[in-house]
This record gives sequence, C-alpha cells and structure tokens, in this order.
Amino acid sequence: MSPPLVLAVYGSPRRKGNTARLLARAVAGARGAGARVEEVWLRELSMSPCLEIYACKETGRCAIDDDFQDLYDRLLACRGLMLASPIFFYAVSAHTKIMMDRCQSLWARKYCVEKVPLGARRPYRRRGLFISVGASRGRRLFEGALMSVRYFMDTLDMELREALTYRGLDEAGAVEAHPEYLDQAHRAGAELVAALAGLE
Repeated sequence: MSPPLVLAVYGSPRRKGNTARLLARAVAGARGAGARVEEVWLRELSMSPCLEIYACKETGRCAIDDDFQDLYDRLLACRGLMLASPIFFYAVSAHTKIMMDRCQSLWARKYCVEKVPLGARRPYRRRGLFISVGASRGRRLFEGALMSVRYFMDTLDMELREALTYRGLDEAGAVEAHPEYLDQAHRAGAELVAALAGLE
C-alpha cells in the first residue's frame, strides 16, 4: 500500500514568514509519519484571478491557461491538504484567495458536470489542515478565513480536520519565540496522516 499523498500549500507572500515556518513543521510531521508530501508556493505561480468565463460549467476545468492547471490536478490527486495563510484584513492572503476562486472550476465540475445535487454532500474521503497567523488579537480574527477554507475544502469533498490559528505574530520569525506552536504544527501534520490511514 503506497503512503498517502499530502499537498502542502504555502499561501504567504513571504518565504520565511511565520505561516511558512509552521507549515514546514507540519510537513516534517507528515513525512515523519510516512506520507509523501508535495509542497507548493503560491507566490511562485503565475495565476490569474477567476475571470468568470464559465467554460468550467461545460468542461469542469478552468479555461485560463496558466499555472493553476497543474495545481488543479494536484488538488484532485491529493488525499490530504495542508494550507497555510496569514491574515490580511480578516481574510486569507491574496495568493490563497486567487487559488480558492479559481477552484470555482472544481465547484462547476462537481455540480454542473457530475450533476451532484446542490446541497448534497458526498462522504468526505479526504482531510485537511489549515494553519493561520494574524498580527492582531481580535476575537473574531480568523472567522472569515475559517469559513472560506471550510467551504473551499467542501468543494474538494474534504473535511477540515483541524485549524491551528495564532494571534499576535507579525514580524518574520516571531513564531520562533513560541516553540509550542511549532510543536503543535508538527503534531498536526503527523495526526493528519494517521487520520488518512484510518480512511483506507
């Protein structure tokens, strides 16, 4: 039996930011638990925002020919997804939001091409982890991002298994002062793999 494939998506504009460091620890935990992990840096991809061409309603695939095409295939192929994004104005980063919006094509594939009835939910056979960091300490800081991530993963027939959210981290490297956060991310990566094994 091959090890589960986990896709780790870095949604920060900074390569050495706090969410990147946390996701790297989750990747290490997943690999330590035996998973094959592929890593994607959204900032390195050339992706247009969704242009509402709606060709996806006919084909289930986005009509824009850019780096999202490869990411589309990876999102379909993975069994587990680890997504990390900092908070910008109480929402995910622009890089992350572009990816989510382009997954309107996956929504169309599900509901327009495969004809799944709207509101129907197929059994979740995949699991996701979300990691997010915000500079402020607002009580509702992560609410918008979490709602977006849940519905994004639902389109992938994926359950958001766990969300790690941390307030009061802004400058690059600030998370290093909180080794317990890094330990939690490592554990979450390993536990995601264990949860995927339980679905086999």
